Amino acid sequence: MFQDKMVLCASSAYEKKFYLNENFEGLPQHVKDELKIMCVLFTEDVGGVLSLEFDENGNLELNTSADEGDLLYDEIGSVLKIKQMQQEKQELFESLETYYKVFFLGEDIEDDNGD
Repeated sequence: MFQDKMVLCASSAYEKKFYLNENFEGLPQHVKDELKIMCVLFTEDVGGVLSLEFDENGNLELNTSADEGDLLYDEIGSVLKIKQMQQEKQELFESLETYYKVFFLGEDIEDDNGD
């Protein structure tokens, strides 16, 4: 359905800004708050830009980048921090993937019992 990835949210250490895609304004406020805190803390800690994006299959990807001349960006720290976030926020990320698949990709999600 979507050719490119859809950005859920992003945070930039350079601009000191957080962006939430307006298509996701329907998320509960506590989820939006958690995303904002998580992303801003990430960029404050390691620098650069962090974006959470859904691929064409509805999988949530955490991507980080930095300006070419940014000597303060912690590339190794960013990889470790992403792995830590994926473990600590696994339930949140799975819920967001389900939300995206249902509301954006139109998938019919069944529970584990097949009901």
